[in-house]
Amino acid sequence: MISTLARIVITGDHHGVRLAGRLTDVLTARGHVVANLAPQNAGIVDYPPLCADVGHRVANGEADLGIVIGGSGQGEVIACNKVRGIRAGLAYSEFAVDISRGNNDANVMVIGTKVIDEETALSLVDRWLATPFKGAEHAIRIAQIAQMEEDRH
Repeated sequence: MISTLARIVITGDHHGVRLAGRLTDVLTARGHVVANLAPQNAGIVDYPPLCADVGHRVANGEADLGIVIGGSGQGEVIACNKVRGIRAGLAYSEFAVDISRGNNDANVMVIGTKVIDEETALSLVDRWLATPFKGAEHAIRIAQIAQMEEDRH
């Protein structure tokens, strides 16, 4: 389970700026330390650099968790998972959140604003933060994934 004082870094492309701001306000009010890295300009924003920024901050320990918000979330989850040490999960349902945190120990949550509405997103973030990693055989699989990252050239 995540501490009420988790350090969370949030970003979003042009589809996610508004939700990033709302999540920042809600999570900060609940005691989390939140850094909102979403660009505030009105133009189109490419998501890969945003995903890399969040991923590196989580992987190097600057933040405990990351939340990335895009349109579908599909590209974002792919980009986030290119960063060594990141296990990003796409949050489109309670089941997906339960598996990404409980089984896969996801350290980055990806939300698609074209897939779920704002209230569902807030509910899924709460569920994601409250879901503990199960460990046991799942920890073995996480170690295998980390080994895959070490093996790639």
